[in-house]
Amino acid sequence: MLLITGGAGFIGANFILQWLAHRDEAVVNLDALTYAGNPENLRSVEKSDNYRFVHGDITDADLLQQVFARYRPRAMIHFAAESHVDRSIHGPEAFVHTNVTGTQRLSGERGNGV
Repeated sequence: MLLITGGAGFIGANFILQWLAHRDEAVVNLDALTYAGNPENLRSVEKSDNYRFVHGDITDADLLQQVFARYRPRAMIHFAAESHVDRSIHGPEAFVHTNVTGTQRLSGERGNGV
């Protein structure tokens, strides 16, 4: 199983759709569904046996621990990020929170063997 973060965004959703179309390996999609995430992007696979969705924030250490413990992903692809430059001007804290703290938490969970 793969863990995909930010899988409801444009890039993440397209990766998931392509992966599921060409591979038998399941994916779990962890996404906070902020301004960039749209569950409609994955409507065609939402009932697939190879797809799981977890609504949550990559900065939530308790949730990450639960996701890693439950799904035991063999690999992680990290698409969750604040990437709209105009939004960074108005709210730089969100960029630091998601892009730095979130990435660090993901690395910590993976590094702990959870």
